[in-house]
Amino acid sequence: MYNLLKNFLFKMDAEKAHHFTTSSLRLINKLGLLGLIRRGMVGSVKNTATTVMGLRFRNGLGMAAGFDKNAEYLDELDKLGFGSVEIGTVTPMPQDGNPLPRLFRLPKDTGLINRMGFNNQGVEAAANRIRVFRKKRPASDLIIGGNIGKNKVTPNQDAHLDYEKCFVALYDLVDYFVVNVSSPNTPNLRELQDKEALGVIFQTLRNAQEQMKDKPGYRDVPLLVKISPDNSNEQIDDILNLVEQYHLAGIVATNTTIARDNLVTVASKVEEMGAGGLSGKPVQKRSDEVVSYIRQRNSEIVLIGVGGIKTGEDARNKMKLGANLVQVYSCFIYAGPRMISDITHAIH
Repeated sequence: MYNLLKNFLFKMDAEKAHHFTTSSLRLINKLGLLGLIRRGMVGSVKNTATTVMGLRFRNGLGMAAGFDKNAEYLDELDKLGFGSVEIGTVTPMPQDGNPLPRLFRLPKDTGLINRMGFNNQGVEAAANRIRVFRKKRPASDLIIGGNIGKNKVTPNQDAHLDYEKCFVALYDLVDYFVVNVSSPNTPNLRELQDKEALGVIFQTLRNAQEQMKDKPGYRDVPLLVKISPDNSNEQIDDILNLVEQYHLAGIVATNTTIARDNLVTVASKVEEMGAGGLSGKPVQKRSDEVVSYIRQRNSEIVLIGVGGIKTGEDARNKMKLGANLVQVYSCFIYAGPRMISDITHAIH
């Protein structure tokens, strides 16, 4: 059934297809038919609870940041069976992102190239929607992560202030945070992975958190950082040292890559697509290597593995290499909802 739908969707522009799919999902949910869709297109979801970062995940499969940038589809993703959803990347102020077209499929490689550029409605819009979801579904055990970034117009020397604004606005609403300094689609953003710049961001967020400790109902919300697959081992070591120094909970490995190696898609077509981050199957090998390297260097921190996961075997292997949890996005577009069932059965 999904293959028929995919054939239709793949005739559309990639970004328009995404909006069509999410709008349809919302409508189906409003009509009370999402349960039928789940039974027919997802199948059984295996929920074997696991506790990570002091949080109870009903299963270890999450939707990665990028799919639900504005926290618009929490109810739908919850009902489909994901154990967690990472919203964002959100920035303090709304921004349109990069010019269209900015999302491209590589079907022969089961990959995507995107240069979205943190297009989102701003942190307050996301915060309001999470509040509505929490109020509407108080019994939901969906774990919500907040992926935070900086606005394009904010110079890097002030980036820590943007991260702080998002951190403060979402602190009482999300279950964990991810600092995104690794997207290749915001100019100079990856420079923030340098240890000096990253240290300023972490220190700023820790200072903000310290000021919240006297508030009623204070929770110690875990903080992670999302890193690039293009980092060298020496750069990863620097980040690991900062993670330990500032007592972060862990690392999300990995974001998209700027590499274009070993693709089946004709090189001229790839070149026409232009700049952007490559995700899906082409990033799997390097993502796995990064997960393995980090786990060998540090046996304690939390690792969320993302990159190239399409099957239950892919997810299980990522966990064997050291991931505590896994996330999907790009391959979800190719495999469809059935992967939720396949993966949750494979990893528990």
